[in-house]
Amino acid sequence: MGKLFIYVFFMTLALNAQEDMLCQGSYWTEDQANLKMKDFATQWNDLPSWEKRANILRTGIIKGMKLDKMPQVKGNFNPIIRDKKVMDGYSVENIAIESFPGFYITGNLYRPNDPDKKNAAILSPHGHLSDKRLKEDVQTRCAVLARMGAIVFAYDMVGYAESTQVTHKMPIALLLQTWNSKRVLEYLLSRPDVDPERIGMTGGSGGGTQTFVLAAIDNRIKVAAPTVQVSAHFFGGCVCESGMPIHKSANHQTNNVEIAALCAPRPLLLISNGSDWTRNTPRIEYPYIQKVYALYNAEHKVENVHFPMEKHDYGPSKRAAAYMFFAYRLKLDKGKVTITNGVKEDFVTILPKDDLKVFTKTHPRPENAIIGDQAIMDYLGIH
Repeated sequence: MGKLFIYVFFMTLALNAQEDMLCQGSYWTEDQANLKMKDFATQWNDLPSWEKRANILRTGIIKGMKLDKMPQVKGNFNPIIRDKKVMDGYSVENIAIESFPGFYITGNLYRPNDPDKKNAAILSPHGHLSDKRLKEDVQTRCAVLARMGAIVFAYDMVGYAESTQVTHKMPIALLLQTWNSKRVLEYLLSRPDVDPERIGMTGGSGGGTQTFVLAAIDNRIKVAAPTVQVSAHFFGGCVCESGMPIHKSANHQTNNVEIAALCAPRPLLLISNGSDWTRNTPRIEYPYIQKVYALYNAEHKVENVHFPMEKHDYGPSKRAAAYMFFAYRLKLDKGKVTITNGVKEDFVTILPKDDLKVFTKTHPRPENAIIGDQAIMDYLGIH
């Protein structure tokens, strides 16, 4: 009984210490964030000093989300791909791959109808909605990019749509989502029809968080476009974004601006708007990141497209900006789409949600699936 008490006591202390390091939601006011960015800027003044800080930040992300505790899984994707649907210039398939034995990443694979031997590939995570991967805007974005020549993998957030082996609010959601994105990246890189030098990633809102976090710690992401999410004062409002201490430790403090800046000198597009926490991007977040890129003489590789009269979404104008960015940076074919005051998307066929599901009554989830938050954490040995 005494040993159990001591164990519980020290576990409670450890959990309280971790919670003290969490930076969640609007952790700072806009005024405080402005001053914090100025303070961050005093901590480096040239490329060596920035890279020293960058190493601290990357370590903080990896250790904070316990990514270094994950099992070493190489290959073994065991892909399930079915129900190919050929559309106007692109195709859609339903796909699942194993993230680790017994846990499945569910999604859709969009591909050009006339692919090259080596194609660009784009990871497409999404934001917070129970069936967002199946919604019209995600289908449209993936279809257009596929028609332009990219292989696009749209995949579920943990706990959403078909990813129901766990709940979205599980304690290690941030870890699991980042790990899933890493596995999607590695699956795409394993395909013989993918060019490893032309890998992009984009998502809106929570999908934007997934984009800049993975790009920060994995330079195999060559081009990134986090949308309506990079903010100096807002750290993400969900456990999948800020539920583990990736922004703060006993040795450092940072925010999502600096995490996004870790993409340097790879091409980066920030898409922002006037009605959410990205309203200050042209004045606060973007100038800071520009200064980081300048250290690499890469100012021309970071961009901001700001829509002051728009809201928090990944709507048509934001998608058009992303299409043009990826077309240039990943050498996609703009001639495959019509550009007249934006990009025409009317060729896209919006499919019923059930047509995009990989697991059905006829094709159930494999029997080895591990079910439940606790069961997954126990399997991984991470809590």
